[in-house]
Amino acid sequence: MDDIYRHQRYIYDFTRKFYLFGRDDLIRGLALRPGESVVEVGCGTGRNLVKMARRYPHAKILGLDASSEMLKTARSAIARAGLANRVQLVHGFAEELSPGFFQGCPRFDHVVFSYSLSMIPHWQQALRRAAEVCDGGQIHIADFGGLNDVWVPVARLMRLWLSLFHVTPREEILQKLRSWDLQGEPGTVPRILPARYAFIWQGPSRTVQSLAL
Repeated sequence: MDDIYRHQRYIYDFTRKFYLFGRDDLIRGLALRPGESVVEVGCGTGRNLVKMARRYPHAKILGLDASSEMLKTARSAIARAGLANRVQLVHGFAEELSPGFFQGCPRFDHVVFSYSLSMIPHWQQALRRAAEVCDGGQIHIADFGGLNDVWVPVARLMRLWLSLFHVTPREEILQKLRSWDLQGEPGTVPRILPARYAFIWQGPSRTVQSLAL
């Protein structure tokens, strides 16, 4: 991860804004209440964390990333925004996520995956772990939807580009989320962006626990 992002981190936010859609909608949908905690798994440059901290000034904002290089950029961005005392960052892996990583955080109320599941080889394990440590809370996901209905030449180029950064759009993630019996759980149907390019989903952690990942 550090080899990939040692140099990419300087242009990451500028380039990704052109094809990582739905991130701001995900942040607006968090609806954090004062005192609640949210951890972003795969927080990267801290772009989302800064937006969360500004939008929810009385919430606990936390970030976890497997790349120490990306965390250097995140720390700088958070400091420039004057939010160093509001946002905690930790180097670690999604499969090992724990509230114990962060000071003064007995539990997570929300766990966010913003275009990170498609980068995690063992994404099922990452989701299971998130559901375990956010028991009774909410899971929020924005990610690629498989690119199934994108014009084939464009989809091929997109997949090739993403593969350079070890990103794999996974239709099976969306299929798993849609396979759950949604009866009695309003608002948990994934919002699918045009051409199945990407999706946004949020729901209770018990939903993820029921998916038999």
